[in-house]
Amino acid sequence: MPSALPDGDAAPADGALPSSALDSLGNTAFGVYLHVPFCAVRCGYCDFNTYTATELGGGASQATFARTALSELALARRVLGEDAPPAATVFVGGGTPTLLDPTDLGLLVEGVRATFGLADGAEVTTEANPDSVTAESLKVLRDSGFTRISFGMQSAVPHVLATLDRTHDPERVPRVVQWARAAGLDVSLDLIYGTPGESLGDWEASLRAALACQPDHVSAYALVVEQGTRLATRVRRGEVTMPDDDDEADKYELADAVLTGAGLGWYEVSNWSTSPATRCRHNVGYWAGGDWWGVGPGAHSHVGGVRWWNVKHPSAYADRLAAGVSPAAAREVLDADQQHAERVLLGVRLREGLDLAGLDGPGRRAVAGLVADGLLDGTAAIGGRAVLTRRGRLLADAVVRALLP
Repeated sequence: MPSALPDGDAAPADGALPSSALDSLGNTAFGVYLHVPFCAVRCGYCDFNTYTATELGGGASQATFARTALSELALARRVLGEDAPPAATVFVGGGTPTLLDPTDLGLLVEGVRATFGLADGAEVTTEANPDSVTAESLKVLRDSGFTRISFGMQSAVPHVLATLDRTHDPERVPRVVQWARAAGLDVSLDLIYGTPGESLGDWEASLRAALACQPDHVSAYALVVEQGTRLATRVRRGEVTMPDDDDEADKYELADAVLTGAGLGWYEVSNWSTSPATRCRHNVGYWAGGDWWGVGPGAHSHVGGVRWWNVKHPSAYADRLAAGVSPAAAREVLDADQQHAERVLLGVRLREGLDLAGLDGPGRRAVAGLVADGLLDGTAAIGGRAVLTRRGRLLADAVVRALLP
């Protein structure tokens, strides 16, 4: 089942933000995230805030979701005011957003355009499962303003997909990528490594199959077994065995070698693209500490050092908006130390690295040792940047701990 929301301070019923948060609005690119909380089936490893038809209960539906989300966009405009910048990026995630009718997804994009405007060259992405789109639906998405689609490929190996409870036929992936290309969409493929029973050969086969599709972008994430999921229960019972850290390290190194060899460069620890132009600009906004409004049940937002998150269940979310109340469940105002820690935690994962001048004294003094250990690039450090080596990417958490003593 979905993971629990974090604790926080009470959020005001009208959604109002401190004036200090609004003062900085527009200093960074502004993004809009739209969370579509519906899935046809629940994958065994997933603890995202998603619901199948049997889990959903009454009071919410796919058919009414777009209209409800538009109500939150109207709230966002009231809170952010007339000086809110146009959206530079829009990302529709889930769940499986493409379970909605493509015209409803188009309504969401039009809602963002009508509410905030879209910046010139705005990136507009939706996630999709390979079995949830058709050639015709992809054309509708492109005509509605989408520029990019991210397919949840996860693996090309049937027994790995079965362990993950993924339902799509891996042979369908090249076909949907071709349809997306024909529609004029940029394409990203998401992969997962470290599934129980996945060999190094299985993982290489998935990488090669992804590259054969000639995507613009690939994300590769190590599987995390979250408590409360079906996969966690199977691991606890001994039905499947998780790979060890060395296995996951080998698979990461293989991914980097294979993807880099094919012309995709890493720009964040788990993400590779064919060029800077095909990076996921929406996610870069997160990692760079930008501002975004998250629309939908359980969606998280951040503006000017204030973070908040919505109630989780679609029915509660819809009820609050129908009553004219903000759907925010709680929020936190980050102090200077917390904002600094987040800049280091997220910024060090980027290829451009961190400006060493932004670190405190102990953090700067730790850099020489990290270079000596092969975790930071020595040439970049001389130039004033903390940039991870490939080994450093494997041990990024340890690097962060050293830079934030």
